[in-house]
Amino acid sequence: MVTAGFLFSLSLIVAIGAQNLYVLRQGILRQYVPLVVAVCAVSDVVLICAGVALDGAAMAGRQWLLGAARLAGAIFVFGYAAFAARRAWHPAPAHIDTWKQSASGAAVATACLTFTWLNPAAYLDTVVLVGTVANTTSGRQWWFAAGAAVASLTWFVVLGFGARVLSPVFRRPGAWRALDTFTAAVMVIVGVRLLLG
Repeated sequence: MVTAGFLFSLSLIVAIGAQNLYVLRQGILRQYVPLVVAVCAVSDVVLICAGVALDGAAMAGRQWLLGAARLAGAIFVFGYAAFAARRAWHPAPAHIDTWKQSASGAAVATACLTFTWLNPAAYLDTVVLVGTVANTTSGRQWWFAAGAAVASLTWFVVLGFGARVLSPVFRRPGAWRALDTFTAAVMVIVGVRLLLG
């Protein structure tokens, strides 16, 4: 049952989205990576546990919660898209250290929390889907949840710490511009999808 939860959760989390792109960026920069991984993984564990405890199927009917998260998330990702687009069009020196922001750990943690908790997909994936499927495995739902939590932790560790292998590629300004352009485009798409429900 742990394996089933692991594979199910992994199939949901391994996708290009705002949160994953932020983790990837911080990993490439090697900036606050343990903090980013911890915030994202702990948030997922809390959401998974909430889904199992409250029964994801029951939570699915709370449209007002998803609607509020959808609107707030859209506003946030459009703002982040604008920042990414600005970074993409401003020339910068080639050395990777010049791309590091002077953001504090608190600012980075806040961004991670925002990408997670104002993302309706996070609620749908963890609370509703994982919670609902876990509760179909009568008496073993917490084992399923444990597998899902391990999958989340594994993914964020691999994405955050594994991104450093891309550092040589991102010593070129063109690579950063490409990533930021891609990020801006994804954020706009995510924002539009959030608004359209």
